[in-house]
Amino acid sequence: MKIGIDIRCLAEGRRTGVEEYTLNLLDNIFMLDTRDEFILFFNSFRSSEVDFSWLKKYPNVRLKKFNFPNKILNLLFWYLNWPKIDKLIGGTDIFFMPNIIFGGVSKNVKLVSTIHDLSFERYPETFSWVRRLWHTFINPRKICHHSNKIIAISQSTSQDIVNLYKINPNKITVSHNGLAEKFHIVDRNDANLIRVKEKYNLPYKFILYLGTIEPRKNISTIVQAYAQLQKEALSSGQNEIVKYKLVIAGADGWLSEKIFAEIAISDYKKDIVVINFVSEEDKEFVLNLASLFVYPSCFEGFGLPPLEAMACGVPVITSNNSSLPEVVGDATIMIDPDKPAEISQAMQEILTSPELREKLIARGLIQAKKFTWIKPAEDFLKIVNKL
Repeated sequence: MKIGIDIRCLAEGRRTGVEEYTLNLLDNIFMLDTRDEFILFFNSFRSSEVDFSWLKKYPNVRLKKFNFPNKILNLLFWYLNWPKIDKLIGGTDIFFMPNIIFGGVSKNVKLVSTIHDLSFERYPETFSWVRRLWHTFINPRKICHHSNKIIAISQSTSQDIVNLYKINPNKITVSHNGLAEKFHIVDRNDANLIRVKEKYNLPYKFILYLGTIEPRKNISTIVQAYAQLQKEALSSGQNEIVKYKLVIAGADGWLSEKIFAEIAISDYKKDIVVINFVSEEDKEFVLNLASLFVYPSCFEGFGLPPLEAMACGVPVITSNNSSLPEVVGDATIMIDPDKPAEISQAMQEILTSPELREKLIARGLIQAKKFTWIKPAEDFLKIVNKL
C-alpha cells in the first residue's frame, strides 16, 4: 500500500503544536510500519533548512521535495482544484493531511485528515483578519466532508466537528496527542539546569507560563492574577510568596504587543520576566526550574504544555474549558480563565501548601504517563488498514 503524507507544515522549521504532532506521529508510524510505502510531499519555494536526516533510518519512506511558489500553488489548489498531490508524488492509495491546508487528491484516493481544533470557529476574534481569511479560503468544513476519515486530537474537537460541521460521528476517530519522552523530572545536580537558568536569566523562584504569546492564551489574566497574588501577600505579610517572580516565555503571536503593554503598566512589572524564545532543547529544563505552571487558555484543541509541565514534576493551574479537562484529568487545579481572582487563589494555595503541591505533582506524573506517541501511531495504522 502507498500512503502519501503532506508535510508542508514543517517548512517554517518551527516546533509549534502542529509541527510537534506531525514529527512525533510520523516517526512512530514509520517505526511501527515497515511494510507499506510512505511518500512525503514537501514544498518550499525558498531554500529550506528543515532537517530530514531522521528519515534515513526508514527505507520504506521517500521524500518528494518541490519548489513551487506557495502563493501560486495555493491559488491553483483553491481555484482550479489542481494539481492533485497524489499525482505529483507518483500516485498513492491513501493520502494523509496532518493539518488543514490547501490541496486536493484524486477521487480514487482515500483521504485522512487531522483536525486539531476549531478555535477559529469558536473564537474568531482571537485571530487576525488575515488568519480568518486564510481559514475561509481553505474551507475546513469542505475538507471534513471530503475526507474519508477524520482524526480529532480530543473528544472536545470531535464534538465541535459534529456540532459545527454536521459530520457523522462514525467518520471521526478521537486519537489524543502523545508526550515526548524527554519531558521528565531532571536530577537537581544536572548541569543543564544551571546552564539554562543563566542562559535565560531566570529567577530563583518563579511561576511560569510557556507557550505562544497571544490573546487566546489569556496571558493578560495571568498578569492580573499575579498582581493580585503579590498585593495580598504583601498586605498579609506572606514574605515567601513575595519572592516568587512571574516568567512569561514563548514566541510572539498575534497582538502580543498589547500583552506587553499590559505588563509594562503592571504595578509589579519589575517582578515579571519576559523571554521571547525558548529553544526546544532547553524547554524541559525551564519547566523543571519552575515552581508552578499556569495555563489559563481560552480554548485548546488538546493542550500539550500543561501535560509537559506535569511530566516534569511541576504543579499546574489550567482552564476548565474545551479539551483541557480530558487531558489533565484530576491532576491540576482547574479555574475559570475569565476570573483572575480564581487563578490568584489557586497560586496562593499551591505556593503555601506543601501537601497540595505534592499531591498535584504525584497525580500529574501518573496522568502524563497515559499519553505516548505510540498510541496515535497505532490508531492511524488501524484507520488506513480499514480504508
